[in-house]
Amino acid sequence: MGKRHGTGSPSQRTAAQATPATPPTAQPPGLLRRLGALFYDAALLLAILFLATLALLPWHGGIAFQANSPAYKAYLLGVSFLFFGWFWTRGGQTLGMRAWKIRLCSLDGGAVSWPQAALRFMAALLSLGFFGLGFFTALTDPDKRCWHDRLTGTRMLRQG
Repeated sequence: MGKRHGTGSPSQRTAAQATPATPPTAQPPGLLRRLGALFYDAALLLAILFLATLALLPWHGGIAFQANSPAYKAYLLGVSFLFFGWFWTRGGQTLGMRAWKIRLCSLDGGAVSWPQAALRFMAALLSLGFFGLGFFTALTDPDKRCWHDRLTGTRMLRQG
């Protein structure tokens, strides 16, 4: 009997459609390609953080936020996570990753889950926090994976 199409829950079908199957010949990107995508995403994220701050100003009486405000820092961190998490769980590519033709996926080639995205986001912050050392491990890692890739069971692959 043939395989029935449309089986499974809508979320299962959406996740399967959102992340294409990983080609067997897909190679991991080099460090420069990763950093290029990160730079593009940082520029876009900066604009989003400006807009997110602008959206809060009416509730803050139009007064600028203090740079050392824990609530404001948590808000910006949350917005940053939603930016990356949304793209990582919806097709595995941020706009910077799309421009540099790389994609994030689980080790089995499937979509990244929200818990994986949350852990990856926090681990990537630590990777950056240690003078980028977590990213530079991609130079010596046989699979070109960074700390946050290893910790979260994810990998980056070149597209096309």
